[in-house]
Parts: sequence; C-alpha cells; structure tokens
Amino acid sequence: MSNQPDVTVRLDDRIRLMAAALAATDYPEQAQERKRHGTHAHARATTKRLKDYKQHPAIVGLQSLLDQNAPVEAMYTLIMHCSWPDMKIKALPRWAPPGWNQHLRDFYEDANLAQWWQDEQLVWKRALTECQQVFETVHFTQFLRPFVGDIKERFVFSPNLAYPTDHEIGIRVGQELFAITPPPLAWGDSPPWPYNEETMLTHSYRAALTQYGRLLLIAYLKANAAKVAEASQKELPVSDQFKAAHPSWEDQFVTLFVAAAVALYLEEYVSEAEAKAYMLLERKARGMTILPGTVSVLQRYLQEYGKKYQSFVDFLPVFPKQLRVAKRIVML
Repeated sequence: MSNQPDVTVRLDDRIRLMAAALAATDYPEQAQERKRHGTHAHARATTKRLKDYKQHPAIVGLQSLLDQNAPVEAMYTLIMHCSWPDMKIKALPRWAPPGWNQHLRDFYEDANLAQWWQDEQLVWKRALTECQQVFETVHFTQFLRPFVGDIKERFVFSPNLAYPTDHEIGIRVGQELFAITPPPLAWGDSPPWPYNEETMLTHSYRAALTQYGRLLLIAYLKANAAKVAEASQKELPVSDQFKAAHPSWEDQFVTLFVAAAVALYLEEYVSEAEAKAYMLLERKARGMTILPGTVSVLQRYLQEYGKKYQSFVDFLPVFPKQLRVAKRIVML
C-alpha cells in the first residue's frame, strides 16, 4: 500500500486561467441571476480587474460558447489538455473557436495574470493549506473500490477562488480526476467560509466524492455496457421531475449513486449526524426524497459484496427492484 495521500491538493495555472477568463464574460452576472450568493473577495476583484477585456478574442470566444450553453466542464477539460505555459494542443475540438488556445495564451499575457496571481498569492496559499488540511486523511479509494473495482486514477482537488463560485467542476485528464471546487458558501450575500472551517468539511468531501464517484462510475458502466443494458430495461422509481432533469437511465443511476455514496461515506468515516444533515439538505434543496431508499440499497449491496455479489455490475440488474421496495419501506 502507498503512503501517498488519497487526494492530492494542487493549484494549476491553466485552471486559474479559465476561472479568470470566465470572470471577464457575463458568467458572474448569470450565476447570480440563477441564485444569489456571496463570492470570494478574489473572485470579485478578478471580475473588476478584467472588466475591460470583454472584447478580447479569448473572451469573445468564451462568451459565444456560454451563449450556446456549452458545458463549463468541456472548457476546463480543453484547457487542461493544453501544454503550459505555451498553450499548445494537438488539435482543438470542432466546437472550440479557431485558435482559441492561443487567444487564451494572449489573454493571460495581455491581462498580466501572472502578476495578478502573485499579488494575490496569500489568498491562494491559504486556500491550498486549508484544502491540504481537509484532505489529510480521507479514504475515498478504499470506499469506492467495492463499487467500481480497482482504481488506477489519481484524485486531485483544486481550490477555485474565481469562477464558478457556486458549484464544483469534475473533469478527467488522462489518469487524473479533478474536483475544481469553490470554498463553502455562507448564507445569503455573506462571503464564503474557509475550506477547513470545522462545520463545513462536508462541503469539500461532498464535492470531491461526488465528482470522483461520478467520473469513475461513468467509466465503469461504459466498460460493462451489456449489464447496464439489461438493468436499464427496468425503470428506476424516480419522480417525473427527476426524470426531466436526468432523462437517461444511466444519468438517473449515476445521480442516485453519487448522492447515496456521499451519505454512506459521511456515516462511515465522519459521523451519523453529518450523514443525516447531508441527506436532509439533499431532500430539501434537490427534492431527493428517494435518497434514504438508495442509501439502504447500497448498504445491502456492501453487506453482500464478496459473498452473493462479486462486483457491483452483478448487482445492477436487481438494483431497480430493490430500490422500488426500499422506497415503499421508507415512505411507510
């Protein structure tokens, strides 16, 4: 067994470049229109610093992608496939604006972002230290192994003090899985909490485990497509609202799994109280009324793992039926 930490905390200037570029678009205003929230002082200062760059080719290209509702995950994935600092890439994807990687490189230089991050190095160093403390002892690999088998990928957590400010981004880059995560939101317009605020540790655990679990499970399901096809013949007992948000069976399953996995992890490695608080929040904020039932089904699988079931894929065909039963029991 390696003595390496389960999660590596790392700053990457390509991630910071994309987060800063978003600050120069209308993304900050759009995010506030979706839901009012307090942002980190660095995010606000970055937006102010870059207000005159809206016509820069890099920002015009990024804005056009946002206007087409392109996923921010795709933009972060693209920039992480560019070399640093020259921003070269073998080939841009068809959806990317022509020459966008070099435009981003020019934007980095024109806006003198290297100097800006140097000026702001104290807040970045503090975030890095806070996150290192949060992930000093976690057990994600051990916890996820019964569900997705041996894990060759490395987990990376990147604090994000710019944009997005209200949710994390999960991306796969080679053999590394990144959770690019803002600090925990406070109430209303108050500034966010530090990552290592004792009452807010669940924020970072949830963000990281949700993204690592999602990325690993998607790959696992793809590698076991035949079993997934068999399991997906049976509808999952989810609400019409949930189906509208997650149209495909696979999307529904992954969403249920990661939410339940976080609850299970919190109960096993943090505390029962944290697990209950998380489930209550998920039910209130996202209408995840089926979450307790999903948790009980995964608990049953873990009890029978290595006995009745040798792998999670063996359990998939019975998952919909067991969830239906668990849902009825929980609702009683």
